[in-house]
Amino acid sequence: MNIQFFQAAMVVYLLAAAGYIAYIIAPEKKNRAVFSLVATVAGFLLHTAYFILRWSESSRIPITGFFEAINFLGMGIVLVFLIMEARYRIAALGSFMLPLVVLLMVPALAVSGKIVDLNPVLKSGWLGIHTSLAVLGDSAFAFACIISVMYLIQERQLKKKHLGAIFHRLPSLEIMDTIGYKAISFGWPLFTLGMVTGSIWAEIAWGTYWSWDPKETWSLITWVIYLAILHLRTLGWRGKKMAYLTIAGFLFVLVSFFVVSRIQLGKHVF
Repeated sequence: MNIQFFQAAMVVYLLAAAGYIAYIIAPEKKNRAVFSLVATVAGFLLHTAYFILRWSESSRIPITGFFEAINFLGMGIVLVFLIMEARYRIAALGSFMLPLVVLLMVPALAVSGKIVDLNPVLKSGWLGIHTSLAVLGDSAFAFACIISVMYLIQERQLKKKHLGAIFHRLPSLEIMDTIGYKAISFGWPLFTLGMVTGSIWAEIAWGTYWSWDPKETWSLITWVIYLAILHLRTLGWRGKKMAYLTIAGFLFVLVSFFVVSRIQLGKHVF
């Protein structure tokens, strides 16, 4: 029964994405942006209801397995978007963020959403702490990636002095550069705490803090990339270079979710 809330959330997110795209095409029709924001909030509430019902049915936090992890990532991205939208009031963000959410969650429709029993070693309070922190960090990285894509689009238009229809819908380069940096500054500590709590849990469960399985190794690489981005920022790196690095960093996150986690090796098997 709870799967219907998930399906309804997907439909509402799709409507919100279409509304935001329609708004960016015709920004004078601001009611489209209002409709899309309301739809996004409604979709998030439906998504949250699904999450809570699945938690109740499974008696554990539903962030294990590919289906649940993708669901939580999508919900996290929407949460970060709503926070940033409330802070900066930039409706054009939705034209990029909501399509990403829909695209990321489509694979979840292709796999079984059946609730399965956990391995006894995973039945721990650390499960929810570790996974939720790590995925929320990934959600912030996704937001920073989209901001970087928007930055490059705007920068290209300015460079070519060809100010297309989308130019006046997007924030200034400086604002987008700042928002992207803040998103990474928010996500990296969460991702770090996710790795630390995962290591603590691993020591309790398996007697070792680190085992160099594919997921751990890839997560460490991702962690180093975003640490480097933050460090380079202190050295004065801004703008186009940082945008490319941010997009590259999120590609590592996507590989972690859709490739590494599917490899039947190690402890992090989806």
